[in-house]
Amino acid sequence: MDTVETVLLVLLFGALTGIAARYLRAIPLPLIQIALGAALSWPQQGLHIAFDPELFLALFIPPLLFADGWRIPKREFFALAGPILRLALGLVLFTVLGLGYLVHWIIPDIPLSVAFALAAVVSPTDAVAVSAITRNLGMPARSMLVLEGESLLNDASGLVALKFAVAATLTGVFSWGEVAREFLWVAAGGLGLGALVGWGFAATRDAVTRRVGDVAATQMVLLLVLLPFAAYLLGERLGVSGILAAVAAGFTTNFADLRRSEFIAERMQTEGTWTVVESAFNGAVFLLLGLQLPSIVGSTLIEAAGRWWVPAAQVVAISAALLGLRWLWLTLGVKRSLHRAHERGHIAERPTSLLTLAQTLAGIRGAVTLAGALSIPLQMPGGAPFPGRDLLVFLATGTILFTLIVGSIGLPLVLRRLPPAGEPVFVREERSARLAACRAAIAHLALAPKARHASTDANWLSQHQEAVGRLTQDYRKRIDLLEEPADSATPEAQAESAEAVRQRRQRYLVEMELRLEALHVERNVLYAERQAQRINDQSLRALVAELDLSEVSLRKRLVVARRTASTTSVH
Repeated sequence: MDTVETVLLVLLFGALTGIAARYLRAIPLPLIQIALGAALSWPQQGLHIAFDPELFLALFIPPLLFADGWRIPKREFFALAGPILRLALGLVLFTVLGLGYLVHWIIPDIPLSVAFALAAVVSPTDAVAVSAITRNLGMPARSMLVLEGESLLNDASGLVALKFAVAATLTGVFSWGEVAREFLWVAAGGLGLGALVGWGFAATRDAVTRRVGDVAATQMVLLLVLLPFAAYLLGERLGVSGILAAVAAGFTTNFADLRRSEFIAERMQTEGTWTVVESAFNGAVFLLLGLQLPSIVGSTLIEAAGRWWVPAAQVVAISAALLGLRWLWLTLGVKRSLHRAHERGHIAERPTSLLTLAQTLAGIRGAVTLAGALSIPLQMPGGAPFPGRDLLVFLATGTILFTLIVGSIGLPLVLRRLPPAGEPVFVREERSARLAACRAAIAHLALAPKARHASTDANWLSQHQEAVGRLTQDYRKRIDLLEEPADSATPEAQAESAEAVRQRRQRYLVEMELRLEALHVERNVLYAERQAQRINDQSLRALVAELDLSEVSLRKRLVVARRTASTTSVH
């Protein structure tokens, strides 16, 4: 099948499975997509694709990692850099050494260097898989951020370890000093190059938009979507980590976006575009993984000569050991760092054995592991087959499935047993920021009209004051929704004040819902006017766009109102 047709089919099925997942909420979307991919390729005449690891890494991984680097909260990321680096670097080395020797002990026919290659392949967690599985399960926010930060950075250390394990197998030569130098060059070079690419794009974009404004929003969004591919390909061409280059470009671009508050159209188009890209490419990654399963499993079972349970038991043993090593490192190597972060207020939840178990189960492997396994050469320099390659690919694939299934089943059970974390810190900060914004708007409206307008016409002043009164009342309602009762009040007054706040919030909630209903009525009338030929398509689009923007704003305010009301009822 042609490559273009394959990509289009994969994107199509990715969208369809996303819709199907709305009706199958008990099954995580990645598992649905893997199962569909396997079903599509299982029959003799099914959809069979030659999986090119380099093409896969270049096409699907950079935009997803760029988006994760762009979205991840930077303040918390740098505050939690200690535990993140211990997982991204220390855990990978610990896993390669520990699991490598274990694999060689379990399967003596595999040379030690090949066992280290397998351990390196399965050592990094997958950012796409971790986010897809854990995003809606209730993982504490800061713990989730540690997991995301780990999966963003550990690909480079895992792939460098794989590179040297394969080189040791091919040449019989290994040097720890060479490994250290190569890792520093690959990691630091990738991060530096990505930051430079992101900064260069941001500077160019600022120079252009200062001249033309928001008119070029669509073109800038398109260039932004192409940016991770440019960072990745340039990094691979220069011999550094293209994956880390894409992540660093996302980081840098996000910092530049903090100075672009006035570019509304660009910002809205960017959010919508990345939502589509992430959804499509996430689905494609897991579908492609599923499409490879039948051929990988089939070839291994044929080699096993009917003893299918032997490779299956090896998968279970290696996967269980992988999770066990992760639990051990989290307990011994990271827990103290997390305790210090908790004492400094960087993590709201106290590290407990139950939380450590949840973080262990969240160590999910994904498509990068499969791409790394399939990138192992087929032959040795003399023409002999690479030792144990087919079994290595099977074990890596089995580990992906095992961690996905165990994480999908075990994480919800463990997270339900975690104590309620209370109101997240970011919710309180968000409320404070909204209060500051509303108060600043009221203070601006309260300025004397002459300070903002030269007119002294009595009619204009009257209309101005009337408009200021309506706007101030609306901001006052929003402040009433967000404010808490004074802590210094007596318990009785505090309880009465809390009840008054709850009543105000409930009234505001009802008002927002009524405004939303009114917008729906307006929109239906506009479409009826167009169907009756009383307005044209251009007028319809302009009027509906205004209502859509209002609805987006109202829906966000409604979410805040509901969340705040539920928080009040809990307290």
